[in-house]
Amino acid sequence: MERKAVETLINWKNSKNRKPLLIYGARQVGKTWLMKQLGEKQFENTVYVNFEKEISLRSIFEQDYQPQRIIKILETYFVQSINPGKTLVIFDEIQEAKGGLTSLKYLREEMQNLHVIGAGSLLGIALEKETSFPVGQVTFLNLYPLDFNEFLMAKGHKNLANAIEEKDWELLKTLRVLVISLLKQYFFVGGMPEAVLSFCETESYQEVQEIQQAILLSYEQDFSKHAPTAIIPRIRMIWNAVVSQLAKENKKFIYGVLKEGARAKDFELALNWLENYGLIYRVNRINKAHFPLSAYEDLSVFKVYTLDVGLLCALGNLSAKTLIENEQLFSEFKGALSEQFVLQELKNKGVKNLFYWANDSGSAELDFILENENKIYPLEVKSGENLQAKSLKTFSGKHPELHCYRSSLSDYRKESWMTNLPLYSISQLFSLEN
Repeated sequence: MERKAVETLINWKNSKNRKPLLIYGARQVGKTWLMKQLGEKQFENTVYVNFEKEISLRSIFEQDYQPQRIIKILETYFVQSINPGKTLVIFDEIQEAKGGLTSLKYLREEMQNLHVIGAGSLLGIALEKETSFPVGQVTFLNLYPLDFNEFLMAKGHKNLANAIEEKDWELLKTLRVLVISLLKQYFFVGGMPEAVLSFCETESYQEVQEIQQAILLSYEQDFSKHAPTAIIPRIRMIWNAVVSQLAKENKKFIYGVLKEGARAKDFELALNWLENYGLIYRVNRINKAHFPLSAYEDLSVFKVYTLDVGLLCALGNLSAKTLIENEQLFSEFKGALSEQFVLQELKNKGVKNLFYWANDSGSAELDFILENENKIYPLEVKSGENLQAKSLKTFSGKHPELHCYRSSLSDYRKESWMTNLPLYSISQLFSLEN
């Protein structure tokens, strides 16, 4: 499989002002594979330490942070030479080693030419707790599941992926049936690397489901193993309720769905834990569309999405046959799968803050609104080809200065006030000509 993040890692390797790199993201999004691929293709040798497995090495940073001592221990343990500029040192599950994150500061200061990458599935949680983290001393990379174009590449449809990147609307219109068929596959398979690889090799939705259920089980096990005991039941309540929350007509997160009488303060720590673990995203509401959008967000009103559209299908126990063979897939959960897809495509493009817009009366609502390079993007997601855009027109009437966007199964079309962008090409939102 080809990952776009490989290019990012190569640029990091060749940077003159390189800092240690920290890769974070949920379990099984492909962090380990990505780091090992870099070592195999770009370095003479790789020293790979997994602190979750190499328990005896977890104390390596506790005596002091002297780089020469640390390197000597690693060379002796792995029977390999570590040569700056030629060796890649990988600290996987770095949060399991006390002082591991702090050590990156001294490795950078005293061994500038040494290439060091740290990663961890619980890194977001560890960073939240870390009090001696070397701020400004590391570079971050957030790794997500494969996006749709990476899925197309894995399936052998390189030309189709290029057509999307190049916005070849005529070609895409001609091949519309094919690209929508592949998009339906992606909705069900998702972008978790193991699921994608299995599907590319076997075309078996059943095997994909088994892999997805195993991934979900590993997350459940992490809840019990790593979360504070007091909030584990609430973490499970939230995680198991993601599907039902998104299935509502109004997808606003309602605490009462979790438990009768539930209040925000009872679940805030559990929500934060799931966010830091990388399993959910909160999309807060705003009621005004002015710069900066964050100044108008209501932290008490939000929607919750998960990290991967395929895992969302698995959480909902959706049938592959029913969804793939019929036209239900894009409208399932009242369009939640389409919204989930759009969210993770935008996250893969580097969007940090996503919001949704609703007017004060609640009579009009836009699925997403976001900023990119000093421009505001109001975005409505339509699950099919019924292109009634009442909310989008309401918003446009309030903000005629903003060009609006709609993502649907219809072909590319630009109007004076709005651009319709095919769902499968939402990744090109920021490269459209206005």
